[in-house]
Amino acid sequence: MKKIKEVIVVEGKDDTKRINLAVNADTLETRGSALSDETIEQIRQLQETRGVIVFTDPDFSGEKIRKTISAEVPSVKHAFLKRRDAVPDHKGSLGVEHATPEAIRQALEHLYTEDEDALPQITQDDLINAGLIIGKNAKQRRIQLGELLGIGYVNAKQLPKRLQLFQVEKKAFDVAMTQINGGINE
Repeated sequence: MKKIKEVIVVEGKDDTKRINLAVNADTLETRGSALSDETIEQIRQLQETRGVIVFTDPDFSGEKIRKTISAEVPSVKHAFLKRRDAVPDHKGSLGVEHATPEAIRQALEHLYTEDEDALPQITQDDLINAGLIIGKNAKQRRIQLGELLGIGYVNAKQLPKRLQLFQVEKKAFDVAMTQINGGINE
């Protein structure tokens, strides 16, 4: 089983159990979306000594945790689970605890580090022309784009920033959009 050097930040103990089925890793559980100053300080210290991977659920609470950590400890890495890989077998909400070990390993193989200083490669016009900002299928197209690029789902307002922060190149964006369009833009 692959050993992960960094500490993986997850939301709860069920996430830790599932992560440990996929890889050999230490985790830090946030136990909810309201991060205490103590938890932020632990993450900051872990980032300095071992590195940190934020691996939260692909839902509103997970995104809130991710944004809070990124604001306080901007150099952390991010792993994104595709929404379809986080769906429970029965009822419940999306979560890392529902993912297969293979889906977790794939997410951990495609890590992103934010870079606020990076110049945007994809313009607002690119996003509008791709049908990601306006149009009846814009949300579904953003979901597909997030899955193809491994950057998670964001709303139309947050999409330009997410693409810039994770340094998504124009070529990768174009390839993903070609796939979304069913190859019609080749």
